[in-house]
Amino acid sequence: MKLLPSFEDPDVIRIDRLTSEHVAGEKLPEYDAIAAAIAPGKTIFFIGIAGISVSGLAEYASRQGIRCAGSDPSENTRTAYLQKKGILVFHKHDASNIDQIKPDLVVYSNAVSADNPERVRAAKLDIPCVNRSVFLGTIGRMFRRAIHITGTNGKTTTTAMCALMLLEAKLDPMVHLGAEFREFRSTIRFSESDNQELFLSEACEYQRGFYHYEGTAIAILNIVHDHIDSFPTIDDMIDAFARFAALQPENTYVLVPSDDPHIPAMMRRLEEVRPGHSKKLYWLWFGPEGAKKPCGAPADFTYRITSYDDSGHPSFQLYKNGSLFTSAKLSVIGEFNVKNAVAAAALADLAGATPDNIRIACEKFQGAEGRFTHTGRFNGADIYVDYAHHPSAVEVTVKAIKNMPAKRFWICFQPMTYSRTLGFFDAFVESLYKIRPVLISEVFDNREKNATVSSKDMCDRINELGGDARYFETNEALEAYLRRVIEPDDVVLIMGGGTNILEVGDRLTGRSDHMAPVL
Repeated sequence: MKLLPSFEDPDVIRIDRLTSEHVAGEKLPEYDAIAAAIAPGKTIFFIGIAGISVSGLAEYASRQGIRCAGSDPSENTRTAYLQKKGILVFHKHDASNIDQIKPDLVVYSNAVSADNPERVRAAKLDIPCVNRSVFLGTIGRMFRRAIHITGTNGKTTTTAMCALMLLEAKLDPMVHLGAEFREFRSTIRFSESDNQELFLSEACEYQRGFYHYEGTAIAILNIVHDHIDSFPTIDDMIDAFARFAALQPENTYVLVPSDDPHIPAMMRRLEEVRPGHSKKLYWLWFGPEGAKKPCGAPADFTYRITSYDDSGHPSFQLYKNGSLFTSAKLSVIGEFNVKNAVAAAALADLAGATPDNIRIACEKFQGAEGRFTHTGRFNGADIYVDYAHHPSAVEVTVKAIKNMPAKRFWICFQPMTYSRTLGFFDAFVESLYKIRPVLISEVFDNREKNATVSSKDMCDRINELGGDARYFETNEALEAYLRRVIEPDDVVLIMGGGTNILEVGDRLTGRSDHMAPVL
């Protein structure tokens, strides 16, 4: 197996524009024109600059000598951080912001609708406006080698793990994450050499944004139905992942799980979308011990969990092509994190990391922010927050925390978006009703306006089935309840996709700096 190729290699053949638009089923942006605006002396305005991804992109642009400004009604640690770096932040969306800044390019987050006054004003002035996924995809195309990690679950954690492995190997990557990471003191890590050699990023599938990402290696961690507003059926989602693979250059590495039930359908759809292309990609397979490739041969990378310590941290053996590659111990819990680590290791190995680099990074990894993050203690109880917002993620996260010692578990959850809550209502009930009690706050949604379902409906259904679900109209009410009931040696897990619910964990423990270690 050769090392990670470069876009400059003669056998790495990028897709032409006509074919790419045929595969994507839509007109794609002029990436070169966008890249021209990512240059010293230019001005870029970021709408939704407080968002976890957009804030990192603004930091990146500022580092390139670009004059940056942005807007967001939210005032948080990220906007304060950007302001300290000299980036002007307006805390109101207003057309006059565009007139004042006069940007060469406008970048907006997924939460910003087409009727946003700044988008409307920029369009009237013929200023190019692009989604943050287009901007991020353009950045990736400016590097010689690029690794993109996608999948419904686990992409942030896997990208962060892979980043640590690459850093341990002194490969100096530029990294973009969808979460704060203590080792970066940000959501983004800059290459110290600034040589645009190696780019590592997660690739979000929402609204098919990953169509804009081109890599010399990609990973598809799993395909689990989500984002019903973008993918009404699982077949729609399988189709999107197939097209993502079809848009990659010839001789790109594609890492996929042997045990995912939707990968075979994805590969069949890939053949339909771009006939013959799958044979021009290097496929790598990973999975648990005994996992097979479609041809029946053993998967390229497999693992065997050997033990768990008293805190639920797994030790495992990693095999490459059937031979022991390394043995490692994680400082985060759950078999799902072993799978994430194996995928990260396969990609890091491609880039040139050694088994020792990978082992050391696994032991050092403490998690990305909001991915089973220990925020501290309250009244003698340990408090954890996790971004789990899909029934499958809720299920594995709860299963993992039950390996930890505790007098009592307090499991809290806030559904994210009305469409997801309604579309996966029965699956959420199934994943939550065995938890006694489960504390559920009202649905969080910052992009959909149709409140067609309530968390109270979910609680009522769980209780009809004999469960013990307790409904809270606000996160403040949930927090007040937790303050009354938490006792020493309890463990509290707070899950949800919105920052508001995860901030309950910070308020309980008094944590204010996500970059500082929790003692």
